[in-house]
Amino acid sequence: VFCLLKLELSGTCNVLVSPLLIFCYTFFFTCRRLGVELGKSVVYQESNSETRVDVKESVRGQDIFIIQTIPRDVNTAIMELLVMAYALKTSCAKNIIGVIPYFPYSKQCKMRKRGSIVCKLLAAMLAKAGLTHIITMDLHQKEIQGFFSFPVDNLRASPFLIQYIQEEIPDYRNAIIVAKSPSAAKRAQSYAERLRLGLAVMHGEANHSESDMADGRQSPPLSRVTTGHTGLELPLMMAKEKPPITVVGDVGGRIAIIIDDIIDDVEDFVAAAEILKERGAYKIYIMATHGLLSADGPRLIEESAIDEVVVTNTVPHEVQKLQCPKIKTVDVSMILAEAIRRIHNGESMAYLFRNIAVDD
Repeated sequence: VFCLLKLELSGTCNVLVSPLLIFCYTFFFTCRRLGVELGKSVVYQESNSETRVDVKESVRGQDIFIIQTIPRDVNTAIMELLVMAYALKTSCAKNIIGVIPYFPYSKQCKMRKRGSIVCKLLAAMLAKAGLTHIITMDLHQKEIQGFFSFPVDNLRASPFLIQYIQEEIPDYRNAIIVAKSPSAAKRAQSYAERLRLGLAVMHGEANHSESDMADGRQSPPLSRVTTGHTGLELPLMMAKEKPPITVVGDVGGRIAIIIDDIIDDVEDFVAAAEILKERGAYKIYIMATHGLLSADGPRLIEESAIDEVVVTNTVPHEVQKLQCPKIKTVDVSMILAEAIRRIHNGESMAYLFRNIAVDD
């Protein structure tokens, strides 16, 4: 299942595109749009689970594109990407560009108590392995690009999702764009302005979870604590606490479209859908770029008040679609293929960011 693609675009050189997960149909669509043929390489795991890469043809002085979609086994996929990049680097490839539509560990981009910023660590590992450029899509935080010591093209899926809303949602003019949390308000506002629709924001939470305790929400302690100098008293500070879920905006008699970048654990989306139903929304859609849909997410969606979940094919989710007919897919291989072609030919990437809002 693991192989390379040979791509001849301008006639000046050959580009090897290496999909480490050939079963993802994002790869097939991108391959078809570029008119590429399979090259010669093998990626496999030995009996002791070590990853081995064999490149079967010369890549000296060539541009290399490694297409890597991230499946459920994230850590194996990352190791395959690192070993492949290092193998190409030691084979004297000219440029090694990683095409990673969904960048893993992107949610771990901030310090949480005594944790670590894993996203920055992964960026350093990719640079050390030999990557010189990355093409990705809708990073969880745009500031993640600052972790890299080489260029990062953060493409956007919003034009494709907006087109889906306009063409596939009947009476979308009666819809309202909903931000599931205040942190998603800017992204939702960007969609609302381009669709000329209203905006609603959800705030609060249903209950406290263990992760909330871990990130220091219950600190500092309510009592004054003095250490060292007995004359020093810290001011009494109240623990952080969110109110119950509320909706700022009128969703009664409207189609509610929840906008987010990643849908992984679906419990929050299911709870948000229940609240919107109670407030009078008669249809509920969820639009997200990356449909990870972990654990029993498909079953929860099928049993919920959500009418449809629309995600792009940046992440393989064919199994989840079989479990839940409410999940729909939007193809974004067109923009990935165009980004590969433009980088190889030295063309400007500005065309791919036309009509893209700053807050996307």
